[in-house]
Amino acid sequence: MNAIVKVVTEGRQRRRRHSEEFKAEVVRACRRRGVSIAAVALANGLNANLVRRWVDAAERADDRGVVATREPVVARREVSPTFVPLQMSAPTSPAEIRIELKRGPLAVKVSWPASAAAECTGWLRELLR
Repeated sequence: MNAIVKVVTEGRQRRRRHSEEFKAEVVRACRRRGVSIAAVALANGLNANLVRRWVDAAERADDRGVVATREPVVARREVSPTFVPLQMSAPTSPAEIRIELKRGPLAVKVSWPASAAAECTGWLRELLR
């Protein structure tokens, strides 16, 4: 298949011309489920905007009933997620709360029993006022 016909002239580069067969193949590749137009364009060395125009033109032609190249749509059955209960162990708390305060050269380290966390919170609140 002759995909690209390049016009070679002296001077500046001219536009590339692509065969209708090549365009149809690129459009067919873009219509596959889960395929990105940009990825197809990149794989074929084309600009994504150009490929998007080809796809739009092919869709307009399909709407008029001219060409039917679209792949058949397969109906998928929706699967509803089900709840799966898991056994989890109880969270373990540390045996003690450790607080280290530093202010300038002064450093204070406090160890507080975790069972008295509420009292620790009150003490810390008063200390930091």
